[in-house]
Amino acid sequence: MPFAHAIDAEVHYEDSGGNGPVVLLGHEFLMDRTMFASQLASLTPEFRLVPWDARGHGKTRDKGLPFTFWTCARDALAVLDQLGVERAVAGGISQGGYIALRTALLAPERIAALVLISTEAREPTPGELGNARRFLDKWYENAQRGPLAEHLAHWLIGADDWYRGVWVKRWLARDPSTTEVAAGALLGRDSLLDRLPEITCPTLVIHPTHSTVPRALARELADRLPDSRYLEIDGARQTANMTHPVAVNAAIREFLREPAVSRALGSPATVPPPRISSARPRSR
Repeated sequence: MPFAHAIDAEVHYEDSGGNGPVVLLGHEFLMDRTMFASQLASLTPEFRLVPWDARGHGKTRDKGLPFTFWTCARDALAVLDQLGVERAVAGGISQGGYIALRTALLAPERIAALVLISTEAREPTPGELGNARRFLDKWYENAQRGPLAEHLAHWLIGADDWYRGVWVKRWLARDPSTTEVAAGALLGRDSLLDRLPEITCPTLVIHPTHSTVPRALARELADRLPDSRYLEIDGARQTANMTHPVAVNAAIREFLREPAVSRALGSPATVPPPRISSARPRSR
């Protein structure tokens, strides 16, 4: 299995291979790189997709120490270093989007474009922090964890029974202390609002209409980024890339084919025949 060597961590990633532009994909909180199975099936080999596991998730190995999303941004750059890639697209869902934004701020010369789904730029509100604390307190109680996992699945995924079953099973098998440490990064994130004008690369902001991120905050993110495109996917929930893959894949493909993005990647713009699959691959 491929790992990138970062400070006090071995970052696990998957590489679709090929000669297309590299697209790093960061997952949602409590999920992992396998949530991008539909994108791997649909967008390769035109694009070289590299989904990766953040600290506290998937197969990434770390020491269980507190970390921030800035740490994760450096981990993302370590993956590029491991691949020998100088410039790439960074994308992600919610937590993955928070990391992608910070990666673009840390190393703007290495991030050619951003794809942000269910993402905002503000810090958590006091109400969100209180709700999260109560959630984590109950997560430690074995009797409470099952109902909480079901609630979380509905919150993130919606009514898709297959996906809900997969992720509930994984969540119940997790060490609760690992969840606590990972939640520290999510809940301790800083606001990026004042720094968004520094991110000048082309950006696609996708907002599912049933996302846990309010529409106003997604619009705020798009409005403050100097070169952004905003797209809403009606009826989609937080993990729109899994539950509405055809719409999400088409939007990403169209964005990555834009001449501005191709120029940023240092490659000529090409428009090969569409390769859209309505089939939804299962997570691996």
